[in-house]
Amino acid sequence: MFASGPETGHENRGVSRPLLVPMRFIWPYGGSRVFLTGSFTRWSEHIPMSPMEGCPTVFQVICSLSPGYHQFKFFVDGEWRHDERQPFVNGNYGVVNTVFIARELDVVSPSLSPEAPSRSHMDVDDVFIRSEPVPTISDADLEVSRQRAATFLSRHTAYELLPDSSKVIALDVNIAVKQAFHILHEQGIPMAPLWDSFKGQFVGVLSALDFILILRELGNHGSNLTEEELETHTISAWKEGKVHLSRQIDGNARSYPRCLVPAGPYDSLKDVVLKILRSKVAMVPIIHSASQDGSFPQLLNLATLSEVLKCILRHFKHSSSSLPILQQPVCSIPLGTWVPKIGESNGQLAMLRPNASLGAALSLLVQADVSSIPIVDENDSLLDVYSRSDITALAKDKAYAQIRLDEMSIHQALQLCQDANSINGQRCQMCLRSDTLHKVMERLASPGVRRLVIVEAGSKRVEGIISLSDVFRFLLGV
Repeated sequence: MFASGPETGHENRGVSRPLLVPMRFIWPYGGSRVFLTGSFTRWSEHIPMSPMEGCPTVFQVICSLSPGYHQFKFFVDGEWRHDERQPFVNGNYGVVNTVFIARELDVVSPSLSPEAPSRSHMDVDDVFIRSEPVPTISDADLEVSRQRAATFLSRHTAYELLPDSSKVIALDVNIAVKQAFHILHEQGIPMAPLWDSFKGQFVGVLSALDFILILRELGNHGSNLTEEELETHTISAWKEGKVHLSRQIDGNARSYPRCLVPAGPYDSLKDVVLKILRSKVAMVPIIHSASQDGSFPQLLNLATLSEVLKCILRHFKHSSSSLPILQQPVCSIPLGTWVPKIGESNGQLAMLRPNASLGAALSLLVQADVSSIPIVDENDSLLDVYSRSDITALAKDKAYAQIRLDEMSIHQALQLCQDANSINGQRCQMCLRSDTLHKVMERLASPGVRRLVIVEAGSKRVEGIISLSDVFRFLLGV
């Protein structure tokens, strides 16, 4: 692989240069260091590829190529590789991928697309669909996978979720709501169990949704709750008025869960999962009492779907083939919420622009009954995600008392929580439609990750969203 330099777009005055077309190359299979080389570099230069933000296993680079036929190959961690999902041939340099760039830009290769001003991306997922049919799973394999997952969850208990040592935070119902949300923000937790010392019992939970409802109540001109009262308003007083408020928000008078939904240490993991799914909560407290009447309860842990998912991955780590569904790309199974295709009318994924008001975001979170909203640009490319738990950032420095929900934009609100709820410096956790269920589950099992936004490689155009709840509803068939 030795020759002169690569094709470039450098301009020489007075010399007619051939038309060059920007092309995006993508390597979606991971690695530490990935390079691209090909006939357009005369096989002499290794062009470094960069990991895509939010998808560290996807590498990309844009090269300007002349129209015609080109061969290329990837150099991944010291080994020559080609992408079997793109067209390939046996060439002088072994098995290489190929791409043809037509002179007319409206006729493009089925594997790589020229960069257009309005949508600068390569549709890597269309590559998969056109060059090789998306694998499907038989009903028998799906049933076997679900049965084995359900059997595992039924045979293991919540006791296995208990860590060797941990800190569990509970709040007394008699402390002020304002103080409670300061605690949630400072501790970086989305919810906490509530303790009633008079009853000697855990009686409920306080979550980010409560804070959202309170802020909307404060922003309502007919509100009976003032900012001054918020300073002294206790959690128990707020919970008493919550049913009336929720009936005002929901025309069908559906009230949000008021009672505690606990689990015992010897409840099966399946029971724990079903309680979380049916109650639509982020976690359930694991409570144990040595007395038959339930007195003197001990709060052992807060069980989450993420912890249960880790148990599944550990159990099937060396026998993933026993769950055939794990190797399916997420685009081939009924999982998550997707942006409807043209002509479809099966619901719509809630998204907002960064200039939308915070009040609009909070209303959408409540009325659409979702836990997060992708924030996108005019091309529907992902910029950020606003989640219910982000609302606790307004507790810092009493920011909630200094803003008007309809005047603050989502962009401004995200500035307040730019350091919160980030994983390794990344707030947006993403995946591709071609990623396998196993890969998605591994990422969702990471600490703090509750959902993945499905994006198009290159453009980061939002295609859907997959949450922890979605995964368990699919695995259990509920």
